[in-house]
Amino acid sequence: MDPSTGQERRTPVTPSSSRYHRRRSSGSRDERYRSDVHTEAVQAALAKHKERKMAVPMPSKRRSLVVQTSMDAYTPPDTSSGSEGEGRGDEDEGGDGEEEDEEDGGGGGGGGGGGTSSSREGSISMEHWISRAIHGTSSTTTTSSTASSSSSSTRSGGSGAAAGGRLADVLAQHVHISAHHLRRHHHHHHHRHKTENHSAPPDVTSYTNNTANATADGIQVERAPGAGTAAQRQTPKYGNAELMETGDGVPVSSRVSAKIQQLVNTLKRPKRPPLREFFVDDFEELLEVQQPDPNQPKAEGAQMAAMQGEQLGVVTNWPPSLEAALQRWGTISPKAPCLTTMDTNGKPLYVLTYGKLWSRSVKVAYNLLHKLGTKQEPLVKPGDRVALVFPNNDPAAFMTAFYGCLLAEVVPVPIEVPLTRKDAGSQQIGFLLGSCGVTVALTSDACHKGLPKSPTGEIPQFKGWPKVLWFVAESKHLSKPPRDWFPHIKDANQDTAYIEYKTCKDGSVLGVTVMRIATLTHCQALTQSCSYTEAETIVNVLDFKKDVGLWHAILTSVMNMMHVISIPYALMKVNPLSWIQKVCQYKAKVACVKSRDMHWALVAHREQRDVNLSSLRMLVVADGSNPWSISSCDAFLNVFQTKGLKPEVICPCASSPEALTVAIRRPAEEGSTPPGRGVLSMQGLSHGVIRVDSEEKLSVLTLQDVGSVMPGGMMCAVRLEGVPQLCKTDEIGELCVCTVATGTSYYGLAGMTKNTFEVFPVCSNGTPISEFPFTRTGLLGFIGPAGLIFVAGKMDGLMVVGGRRHNADDIVATALAVEPMKFVYRGRIAVFSITVLHDERIVVAAEQRPDSTEEDSFQWMSRVLQAIDGIHQVGVYCLALVPSNTLPKTPLGGIHLSETKQLFLEGALHPCNVLMCPHTCVTNLPKPRQKQPEIGPASVMVGNLVSGKRIAQASGRDLGQIEDNDQARKFLFLSEVLQWRAQTTPDHVLYTLLNSRGTIASSLTCVQLHKRAEKIAAMLGERGHLQDGDHVALVYPPGIDLIVAFYGCLYAGCVPITVRPPHPQNIATTLPTVKMIVEVSRSVCVMTTQVINKLLRSKEASAAVDVRSWPPVLDTDDLPKKKPPLLHKPSNPDTLAYLDFSVSTTGMLAGVKMSHTATSAFCRSIKLQCELYPSREVAICLDPYCGLGFVLWCLCSVYSGHQSILIPPSELEVNPALWLSAVSQYKVRDTFCSYSVMELCTKGLGLQTDSLKSRGLDLSRVRTCVVVAEERPRIALTQSFSKLFKDLGLHPRAVSTSFGCRVNLAICLQPHRLGKLADQGTSGPDPTTVFVDMRALRHDRVRLVERGSPHSLPLMESGKILPGVRIIIANPETKGPMGESHLGEIWVHSGHNASGYFTVYGDEALQSDHFNSRLSFGDTQTVWARTGYLGFLRRTELTDASGERHDALYVVGALEEAMELRGMRYHPIDIETSVIRTHKSITECAVFTWTNLLVVVVELDGSEQEALDLVPLVTNVVLEEHYLIVGVVVVVDIGVIPINSRGEKQRMHLRDGFLADQLDPIYVAYNM
Repeated sequence: MDPSTGQERRTPVTPSSSRYHRRRSSGSRDERYRSDVHTEAVQAALAKHKERKMAVPMPSKRRSLVVQTSMDAYTPPDTSSGSEGEGRGDEDEGGDGEEEDEEDGGGGGGGGGGGTSSSREGSISMEHWISRAIHGTSSTTTTSSTASSSSSSTRSGGSGAAAGGRLADVLAQHVHISAHHLRRHHHHHHHRHKTENHSAPPDVTSYTNNTANATADGIQVERAPGAGTAAQRQTPKYGNAELMETGDGVPVSSRVSAKIQQLVNTLKRPKRPPLREFFVDDFEELLEVQQPDPNQPKAEGAQMAAMQGEQLGVVTNWPPSLEAALQRWGTISPKAPCLTTMDTNGKPLYVLTYGKLWSRSVKVAYNLLHKLGTKQEPLVKPGDRVALVFPNNDPAAFMTAFYGCLLAEVVPVPIEVPLTRKDAGSQQIGFLLGSCGVTVALTSDACHKGLPKSPTGEIPQFKGWPKVLWFVAESKHLSKPPRDWFPHIKDANQDTAYIEYKTCKDGSVLGVTVMRIATLTHCQALTQSCSYTEAETIVNVLDFKKDVGLWHAILTSVMNMMHVISIPYALMKVNPLSWIQKVCQYKAKVACVKSRDMHWALVAHREQRDVNLSSLRMLVVADGSNPWSISSCDAFLNVFQTKGLKPEVICPCASSPEALTVAIRRPAEEGSTPPGRGVLSMQGLSHGVIRVDSEEKLSVLTLQDVGSVMPGGMMCAVRLEGVPQLCKTDEIGELCVCTVATGTSYYGLAGMTKNTFEVFPVCSNGTPISEFPFTRTGLLGFIGPAGLIFVAGKMDGLMVVGGRRHNADDIVATALAVEPMKFVYRGRIAVFSITVLHDERIVVAAEQRPDSTEEDSFQWMSRVLQAIDGIHQVGVYCLALVPSNTLPKTPLGGIHLSETKQLFLEGALHPCNVLMCPHTCVTNLPKPRQKQPEIGPASVMVGNLVSGKRIAQASGRDLGQIEDNDQARKFLFLSEVLQWRAQTTPDHVLYTLLNSRGTIASSLTCVQLHKRAEKIAAMLGERGHLQDGDHVALVYPPGIDLIVAFYGCLYAGCVPITVRPPHPQNIATTLPTVKMIVEVSRSVCVMTTQVINKLLRSKEASAAVDVRSWPPVLDTDDLPKKKPPLLHKPSNPDTLAYLDFSVSTTGMLAGVKMSHTATSAFCRSIKLQCELYPSREVAICLDPYCGLGFVLWCLCSVYSGHQSILIPPSELEVNPALWLSAVSQYKVRDTFCSYSVMELCTKGLGLQTDSLKSRGLDLSRVRTCVVVAEERPRIALTQSFSKLFKDLGLHPRAVSTSFGCRVNLAICLQPHRLGKLADQGTSGPDPTTVFVDMRALRHDRVRLVERGSPHSLPLMESGKILPGVRIIIANPETKGPMGESHLGEIWVHSGHNASGYFTVYGDEALQSDHFNSRLSFGDTQTVWARTGYLGFLRRTELTDASGERHDALYVVGALEEAMELRGMRYHPIDIETSVIRTHKSITECAVFTWTNLLVVVVELDGSEQEALDLVPLVTNVVLEEHYLIVGVVVVVDIGVIPINSRGEKQRMHLRDGFLADQLDPIYVAYNM
């Protein structure tokens, strides 16, 4: 690797880009926040952390997600060039010179490069950057000193980005390998590192770990011996029997697992002291409340006194109103210059004189009042509000329009120019205009031309705006007022002069109304404090539409006939020195700037000779209330003192939209004492007290005063919470002012107005300090010695985390001081808080430089976390990096905070890197639950009561008592029933199979089935030489052949096993399962069709399994002509009829034994429950391979004689309407389907119901539609299905579910009777839905709540218990019976229970436990089978036909699926439901645990750019709704989460796939 590549990473400077440019954009560190002291503090804080290194695994990111700028970005940082570049402040950073600049975030830190070259902690030494290419795909690197590492793989051929590699395949951080040692193994498969550390901690969920051969972290997968050795190169093998391997066949010793291990190790370190007290969150689940630390500093001073400003000396010649002033100057000295505007080259564009301003304003006033609307109905009347929409470079037009409004007594509402229809925040401005009743917008010619137009030339209505008439207020477009028309000029009164807009923390826009008298008084106070005199020249860089810019450069300037030199924002972007040049050129006395303007001037300054600032007597720093402005002021003075700048000239001021100018430092006489400084402890400030900091130099805030109270005003500080009580002298509070010169209300919002503009501060004894109301300024601060005002932050930037207050600006400053400072693009960083789980959590969003590598980003992020923790002692919940220029901007280029927060919460910020740290921040989780010892039997049982409650038991109807004319009952065996039907009703059709077009593919009558079954039996005897009781695997597609083969086996005395055939497109994953079932079931032969037979012997098949070890395969397409000599008659009804194999959701293959007795009992039970008899037709759309699906498909028709219409679910993929059309066409009353079929219909036919209706699809005859399931009913799906097809006549009560499991294939099955049939039948009532408290469920308790209450979970009963079935709810641990409405394991006793597992291993203990359990007390005689599902019984008010009250069974979830976290039991489906709801792009979700970490896998339906948006949303929702911290978030493509034939998620397969790194995730985030 060529070490010089690092040098070329700088963007070459194009000769055209101006010198300003080069100089300025070096630091990109926002100078507001520039403080050498602070930088050193941050370095020191980080150095402290360096001892305890943070082991943070770096996220894995798919290649396509990495923003690839150039290959150089992936080369190792060459240490020499890297650090010396940091010290030099002149490399061009804007690149192409595209300067999008900031109101609040811009510029660079030229001054701060001093200490940087040495302080690049973690600069990576060359020899650790060794790229390894394993098969040219995955690359792994180790880094020397950082936890994160990115792969700098240039593939052996050096062809650029490593193909397919993962960007952060991190080796465990503690593995240090020296370079030459690695080179030797450069292309070996994998170098085994013997490290103790990545074996899992002892609390592993279910498997052991052996460290010596770190192959698979010892995960045991039940699998057939020898399966799948040749399948190494196949795509995802979800734990299908191979050991865990990485995608490229390398044993995984330390990829994902080491990363997670690293995370586990990091999390083991306790972070915060444990807290003691709790508050009850309306339940026994206790959320911790932050208790005040007894040692925290408290305010000890005396109560402060309100501070009075000097008398406002009304000078005799002060005008009685601003309009009067304008009239005076316009007539006395019309030639005096009022305003000079500049073009973008800094040349004077235009000089507006007082005469022109007066005449034009009069013209505007006349036209407003007389030329809009009609004479009878003028559009604008005095007192109406009109919008002023003027661009930033046209102050003259704005000023004319503003004074025109004042003269017409119309209220101007100055706003920003809406750039696009959906500009950040312009919608909120629209709401303000609407609420102010604005119907006219004044604008300039140029601006009007620039607004977006519709094809017809109209200006479209902007989003959220009222309909407005655009009125160009330029002189040439206006008609001259008649000679005799004069505006009516009054003295300043209580009418509203103008409305200034203010954006709140939440993004809403309020209008602050300012009265005419307030405006005038404010101008007088400013004139007095700033000692303004007539004809002074003032340079203004600020926005003239609002705030300090408006007050000084538009209002006060006119009162004093001053000359304003206006510097547009566009000019400042091109030439940051322009304002200084104008001060020199015009010998200006006053300049109004923000600290960022001073900073830009500093950066661009190159020892210009002609700079002389001695004319300045006052430099107003408009954002002096930002504590970080002090650094700009100091640095500016430092450089420009030699250019004639006097120290006493710098005058910071504090202002707010509500209180106008709060305080301003007066220009001092020369030689007076320098202004005060406060060096305060941040720790103290976070508790709201003022402590001058001495010992802890790291976390201090240095404040400068913003001068004293305004003339004619009074000020105090009040407590932030509760009653506005005066603060103590050493306490921080909100500053409040009492003066005429403030705003009076938020337009149209009486309540908020009262809160802000009508505050009566009180003393400690509760008496108000004044009879006049005060106005809240929104500024936090205190009044220091000598009556100087100090501001420590803004209310809007306040974040209260764990009871301590932090200011967003302070956190921004700390983040920007972290090395490398140039990392954040142009200093654009946003800090805000979001509320998660009853507390505010801090989020930091920053734009990263275009050329930063993953490695840089990750290192910077971990350092920022450490710095903020070290200096502010607060954890950052989420750190998000976004590409440069993508955070929403305010009109002047700053960051639009509320919009950023909104995007973050909506998942639309599209970050390119995210680091979440919930483990360190979230300290108020409920205590882990301690299990209570259960109550012993003695104290509990009284008759049928358990601790005072009915025992939870229920049963279906008793089979023995039901008298029915069931002919099939006299036969013990199904094979006999078939023979009897073939004799008595030979031509009765039992089965009809439909194809995807809905036409009949084939059908079977009783006699046809009998004859074909005989032939199969003959074939088995002849070709297969099978013995009585041999096992035969039937590998058939869903259809008639399967049924025939099944009865053929019964006729031959063999035991059939139905097996789903392998999927031709996906042999690699499906064939091993087939092979496994064949082997585990000990099948001596396989029966199948010709097509599948070919498939089993194909080349793909031999790659997936060992084809030589198949038992003989018989293909049944051509059957022998002859009958078997004799049909087998089983001797004993308890012998095996068939084996039922299925893969559980946890990925275990389990086969259960079904005897002839159980089979017949099962069929009879279903016949009675569903009232099946030969004249009925039933439509079945299920997979016929296991469970109830198989029984309905193959057995029930033969037993009951009804006709089954068979619809293979796979055909629905071709034609989603197939099942419902068949139901409609055959006028079926009863139908069975699976959840996957229902989902296919809901998704596939959602928009087609009208067209289906027009084709005559009618579901009104359906009385039962049963979903066959082995899980908790999916209530959302069944409800949306019912709603969707209600239009097609589907009765809402028709849909119900069944419940079965391995030990008993069907426990509940609920058919409904609708309409007039209700009185004939024995059927049960409707399925009932209850709402339970999800938090109680975690504690294994059932607490019923009202619908819609918080934390409620709807549960639907699983159907009516089948005849002959008894259920009891037992405690899974103690095996004691449970009371009613208690959560426990469902145990079942019935004639059709399976008789046991069929396993090779002969695991007897499990067998007896699952199939032959007895209660530990109570009825200890009955033998029960344990279903492995948690649920509860509840007696309902409803009665069934026999008059008994109906017992409803509610299934909550499988025990083996449930996750034990923090001592509580969680069901994955609940967490998954919450996650799927959080963002529209999440289509599916699955969760599992790994070493006590919760892993959430989400499928993303959207662009990969959205992947990282999901990480915070997923983390938030799981915290909020489940009180759990997500450890890992994995974002994958659609279809990655494996789902079995029943539509259940295979979470354990997914887990194995994740740990073996086979998911090819888009992004993996490890939450810290």
